[in-house]
Amino acid sequence: MPVTGDKTPGKPTVFDGTATRKRMLYQVYEMQHAAMAPMRLAATTALKVLDNPFNPFRPSPATQYAVAALDHFEHNTRRFGKPEFGLKTTLIAGDAIDVVEQVVMVRPWGDLKHFVRLADRPHDRKVLIVAPMSGHYATLLRGTVEAFLPDHDVYITDWRDARDVPFLAPDFDLNDYVDYVSDFIRFLGPEVHVIAVCQPAVPVLAAVSLMNAHDPAAAPRSMTLIGGPIDTREAPTQVNTFAKTRDLEWFRSRVIHRVPLGNPGFMRQVYPGFLQLAGFLAMNLDRHVQAHSEMFQHLVQGDGEPLAAKRAFYEEYRAVMDLSATFYLQTIDQVFQQHLLPRGLFVQRGEKVDIGAIEHTAMFTIEGERDDISGIGQTKAAHPLAHRLAADKHAHLEQKGVGHYGLFNGKRFRTEVAPAIKAFMAQQS
Repeated sequence: MPVTGDKTPGKPTVFDGTATRKRMLYQVYEMQHAAMAPMRLAATTALKVLDNPFNPFRPSPATQYAVAALDHFEHNTRRFGKPEFGLKTTLIAGDAIDVVEQVVMVRPWGDLKHFVRLADRPHDRKVLIVAPMSGHYATLLRGTVEAFLPDHDVYITDWRDARDVPFLAPDFDLNDYVDYVSDFIRFLGPEVHVIAVCQPAVPVLAAVSLMNAHDPAAAPRSMTLIGGPIDTREAPTQVNTFAKTRDLEWFRSRVIHRVPLGNPGFMRQVYPGFLQLAGFLAMNLDRHVQAHSEMFQHLVQGDGEPLAAKRAFYEEYRAVMDLSATFYLQTIDQVFQQHLLPRGLFVQRGEKVDIGAIEHTAMFTIEGERDDISGIGQTKAAHPLAHRLAADKHAHLEQKGVGHYGLFNGKRFRTEVAPAIKAFMAQQS
C-alpha cells in the first residue's frame, strides 16, 4: 500500500507514519482477531470442562463466576457472520403456514428475496421492503418482515457485503442504488407498495420520482419512508452534525480502507463495518455497557430467558458488513453535506431528480419521537417537495415514545406502526 510523504523539492522525503497507520487499520483489525483465536479456543475448552453437569464444583460461586467470565469473553470476541432470517412459518387465520425464502433477482451487489408463503393468497398486497445499506445486514429488518408476512406478499432487498464482492466486479454508488430500486419495482409491477427503512428513503424517493416523471404506469402504488434522511438540515442529530463538520477528504483519509488478503474483495476500497459498529456503540456507550453488565449477571445467576433475548439482539447488532467506499462517500457528500435531493440538485444519470413529478405514488412518512439518527422533520420534509401529489395521497405519523430501532422492530412497531402502514396501503389499493 502506498505511503504518503512530504516530497517538497529540496527536502528529504518524510513519511507520514500516522497516515500509514490509518491505512493499515483494517489489517490490524484482522490480525487482532486472528491473535485472539487461541484465547477463544482456550476459553471454549475451559467452558466445556467447567460447565459440564458432572463437574462437582459447578454449583460453587467461584466456578459460576469463572464460567460466566469465560462465556462472556468468548461471546464478545467472536465475529458474527451474516445472520439468517429464520422465518420458517407465519400465522394466517390461526394456522401455521410454512415460509420459504426464494431469491428472484440476482445482482452483483444484492439480491431481491421473496418470502414465499405456502398458501393460496392471490389477493394479498405485494410489499417491497428496501433494507438500508448502512453497515447491518437486511436481517436487521426481520421483525419488519415478520409483521407483514401474515397478510402481505413480502419481498426484501438483500445487500451484499462489500468485502465479498471481487475487486474486478463493477463498483456500486448511490446512483446504482437508485437503479437497483427501479429495477426491483419494475420486476414486481405497479401494484407493489414500497417500504424504505432509514437510509434508502433517499434513493427510493429519487427512483419513484423518476418513474412518476417518465413511466407513471410502472410507478409503485405507494411508498412508506421510515426514519429517512430526506433533509438533514431539519433538526440535525449528532450523526448529521458529525458528517457536516468534516470535509469529504477527512472521511476519505480516515475511514476508507482496502479489504485485506484472504477475502473475495481483496484490495477493494470499503468503509469497514467494524468502524460503523464502533460509531453506533459510541453513541450510546453507557447503555451498551449496562446491557453487557446485565448479561454477565444473567450468566452468573443462570437466568436463561433475559440472557437469550439480550444475546439475540447483540448477535444481530454486531453482525456488520462493509460498504462500497464510492457509495459511502457519495452518500456523505450528497445526502448529509450538500442535501442535493431536497434542493432539487440530485442528478441521476445526467438528469436532475424532481420530487414534484410524483403524482401517482402515495406517500407515507414515519418518524420517531426519540430518534437520534434521523431527527424529527427530516423524513416529513418529503411532503412539501411532492407538491403535485393529491392531499389524500399524503400521510405522516410521528410515533411517540420510540427511537430509531423501534420504528421498524419491537412491540410498538408490531402494535402501532405496522398497522398504520397496512391501513395506508389498503387505502391506496
